[in-house]
Amino acid sequence: MYVCSCFGVTEEQVQEHAAAGACTPRQIASASKAGTDCGSCVRRIQGILGRGQCPRRAALDRGESPLTAQPSPAPAAA
Repeated sequence: MYVCSCFGVTEEQVQEHAAAGACTPRQIASASKAGTDCGSCVRRIQGILGRGQCPRRAALDRGESPLTAQPSPAPAAA
């Protein structure tokens, strides 16, 4: 199902971007342009993103600065 008719972005694509780390409609827009033309899909994108895990959101919930909340780097392979 299309979420953004302006750029042909589907709900599945939004979910894929979210799984890849996009936590906000702005990050979805950076990845797919969804929400950058008429804006009518932004609320739908917010609904898809919900209140799931997001490093920045988790930092805010803990009272920390979201700018310092970065995912831990993967350990280097030996």
